[in-house]
Amino acid sequence: MKKVIVGILAAIGVLSILAFFAVVALMLISISSTPSVPSRVVLELDLEGGVIETIPDDPLAQIMLGGALQLRDVVEALERGANDRRVVGVLARISGESMAMAQIQEVRDAILRFRESGKPAIAFAETFGEFGPGNGGYYLATAFDEVYMQPSGDIGLTGLYYETMFLRGAFDKIGLEPRMGQRYEYKNAVNSYTHTSMTEPHREALQRVMESRFSQIVAGIAEARGITEDDVRNLAERGPLIGEEALDAGLVDSLSYRDQIMDSLREKTSERARLLYADQYLERAGRPHTRGTQVALIHGYGGVARGPSRYSPIDGTIIMGSETVTQAFRAAIDNDRIEAILFRVDSPGGSYVASDTIWRETVRAREAGKPVIVSMGNLAGSGGYFVAMAADRIVAHPGTITASIGVYGGKMLTNEFWKKLGISFDGVATNPGAKHWSSHSDYDEAGNERLEASLDRIYEDFTGKVAEGRGLPLERVREIAKGRIWTGEDALELGLVDELGGYAVALDQIRDILDLEEDAPIRLRRYPAQKTEWEALFSASRESSESIAVRSLLRSVRSVQPLIRQLSEAGLVEQKPGLVMEGASGLDN
Repeated sequence: MKKVIVGILAAIGVLSILAFFAVVALMLISISSTPSVPSRVVLELDLEGGVIETIPDDPLAQIMLGGALQLRDVVEALERGANDRRVVGVLARISGESMAMAQIQEVRDAILRFRESGKPAIAFAETFGEFGPGNGGYYLATAFDEVYMQPSGDIGLTGLYYETMFLRGAFDKIGLEPRMGQRYEYKNAVNSYTHTSMTEPHREALQRVMESRFSQIVAGIAEARGITEDDVRNLAERGPLIGEEALDAGLVDSLSYRDQIMDSLREKTSERARLLYADQYLERAGRPHTRGTQVALIHGYGGVARGPSRYSPIDGTIIMGSETVTQAFRAAIDNDRIEAILFRVDSPGGSYVASDTIWRETVRAREAGKPVIVSMGNLAGSGGYFVAMAADRIVAHPGTITASIGVYGGKMLTNEFWKKLGISFDGVATNPGAKHWSSHSDYDEAGNERLEASLDRIYEDFTGKVAEGRGLPLERVREIAKGRIWTGEDALELGLVDELGGYAVALDQIRDILDLEEDAPIRLRRYPAQKTEWEALFSASRESSESIAVRSLLRSVRSVQPLIRQLSEAGLVEQKPGLVMEGASGLDN
């Protein structure tokens, strides 16, 4: 019997080894037989599901997000395709509100640059918002030569609306007591826990952000469709618009189904033209920016925290780990061939300490003679601005949410909540101050003084470094800080950023600061480098079957991630650190 068991186990081992090498062989075949780009292709952009800034170099992130379309892939496919004779046009499928404002502006700018090649760019939507808003999706579509919509579709051009959930009333009912401080009145992230409605500063800041963003949308639509801005605002008052109304108003060029659009596209390009997804095109044709002056590309994506960058499957958040980012900076600084650093930041903020750690590396890079150019994505607020403020130059999109120069911190008292469930806590302490961070003990007078002193210290450090990094008087920084969020458009006027735009503008800034020719080639080298298929394969092969099974199981939690995220923010799932800096993350869509 023992021999039989040993034989079975040996057979399983042999089969596992054979299966592994079979996968390797298939990968070899796949790599060696990567198809070429057809002689005539139309790049296809499927933007209905939105795009992601980047995928962290984390095995779990690769599993959960591996199929997501990355923003840089879209931008670089359009850049490469504009100069590729085999690419004869672009067809994009768009929906209502699947992308955030700065992402829309990044892709919009890339489409406008592509059109300079004279190749047609067509946008198609089944509907721009089905019983929902479509402002952003339609704004994106207007960058294309022609806009098509299915006859049954609507254009949800209705203006922008943003609302905040306030939890204080529920907290009072269930026995949760927030004990938090903020610097200063515009630091509205804490208001959801401490108030039942918006404060006046909260409302003022959000209203200005909405007005700034909508003005950008209106101006873009008006210019693209050849109508006045007043016309666009009047149409938004009437919205949502059904298909015939949109056609009569000149918002779309035709009400057509996809097959009819394909027929029209073939007439404009070639009967022989084939559709090819943008990311597949990049795999076959190769990326741009692979030769020339070497520039490190470092991503700072997600909430700022200490430790490595990572993906949390429980609440669906991505973490910008200070350990990962600082290691990337150090590697770029130590590489003599790297002449500058492009730091792409998309973050609502997070840990003050982690933000300060990353800030120091941007300073070190400049001291080493390597200019740092920051390109802001959807969000660069609070800690997200902290990590950027020491850069030589900062580029933001008009619709980027940035600044939020302030801090809040504290804890949630949970004693009454647990009492309602019949649960109590008791403990011992060496001294009264030992209970400072306990969620079951209120701050005493000394503890409250320490909290306020900590908030003051962080705020003074933050504003002082903004003044130094941006070359602004400290008093001026204090006027425009106070925790207030601004759009990139307003931040430019305030001196918090230097230019408006995306990747292309950031690269122009690098050429300028390095005194290169306007069209000088730049080689972007990502730090840390993304894992290849081989590295991912061998990394996965080292994992136990139990680990893989657990990771597969974690996919099922996606449906409850928003709830878990909200509970975590409220301090019920995970106790918040004593001091955090966070921007208005809900404004990124």
